[in-house]
Amino acid sequence: MTHGTYTEDTLVQQTTAAYLEQELGGWDSVYAYNNENFGPKSLLGRGSDREVVLTRPLRAKLVELNPGLPEEAYDDAVRQIVTISTTQSMIATNREKYALIRDGVQVTFRNDKDERVRKRLRVIDFTRPENNSFLCVREFWVQGDLYHRRADIVGFVNGLPLLFMELKNVNKDIRLPTNKTSPTTRTPSPHLFHHNAFVVLANGVDAKLGSLTSRFEHFHEWKRLEEDQPGVVDMETLLKGICDKRNFIDLLENFIIFDDSTGETKKILARNHQYLGVNRAIEAVIDRKKRQGRLGVFWHTQGAGKSYSMVMFTRKVHRKLGGNYTFVVLTDRDDLDTQIYKTFAGCGVVDNDRDPLPGIQR
Repeated sequence: MTHGTYTEDTLVQQTTAAYLEQELGGWDSVYAYNNENFGPKSLLGRGSDREVVLTRPLRAKLVELNPGLPEEAYDDAVRQIVTISTTQSMIATNREKYALIRDGVQVTFRNDKDERVRKRLRVIDFTRPENNSFLCVREFWVQGDLYHRRADIVGFVNGLPLLFMELKNVNKDIRLPTNKTSPTTRTPSPHLFHHNAFVVLANGVDAKLGSLTSRFEHFHEWKRLEEDQPGVVDMETLLKGICDKRNFIDLLENFIIFDDSTGETKKILARNHQYLGVNRAIEAVIDRKKRQGRLGVFWHTQGAGKSYSMVMFTRKVHRKLGGNYTFVVLTDRDDLDTQIYKTFAGCGVVDNDRDPLPGIQR
């Protein structure tokens, strides 16, 4: 298949897509530029280039993960996932869609006995990451309200555009035109980010990871795959760290939070040290009997995100381990008490209205 004239930019795309498909395994890869017709049997199954969710694999996975339901149940789930309110902000829509992806889509239908049934349909298989469909699409055309643009690489999981990659050639700095902007504020097709989980900026050598609300200075590197490994700052380490199927699904399920504590919603994605540290802490909880209750120390430098690490840890314990765990946070000063509690309340882990006083022991 001819992919047209190669430039340094397209070679970076090709190399990245080939790495996902051949080195990491499990990712399918297609080149959409000038190769995509539209219709149910087309390359991606889109009805037009205004569509950013691939409903064909989405519906197939809904049926697979939630078998035996009436057709209207699957139709309703697809509708809820795809439909966008024009009155909502991008971050509000993204938060709403993330809840559907993470917690499932609640549908109502009538069973064989004509009884009204409510059921929550799984969208992602979080138990078996390899049971999800991973697709890397190069040069994905999107029609916005005013402009027709194409994204360098969009990564789809079960038909959902969860990964956005903006790639430059190796001679160009990945830094955005201004540190105070992100790709989502400059895109002429913002609806491409309504379901987005991860934004990657890279040039084939350097790479940084962020969320749709991240300014450039808040994009971060992925330096190591294991805590005891030496840090290596390069694009390959980031791809291995976040695009490995198991890591990708783990990050999606357990390491994304929305924080309202400052009055402006921010989407927070775990940094490399938080992801590794929280998972090591989870392993220690699982092995606590062998450890005789000694779970270890998760050390942070100043400004390294202690509060967010606590939120991610407590949420993952409750979601993945079950049980009625109680967490006690001990601090040495009142302002830290307030900061941590506001973060927990802002991230929805505690209810500020129901529990107005910090549940912290000093």
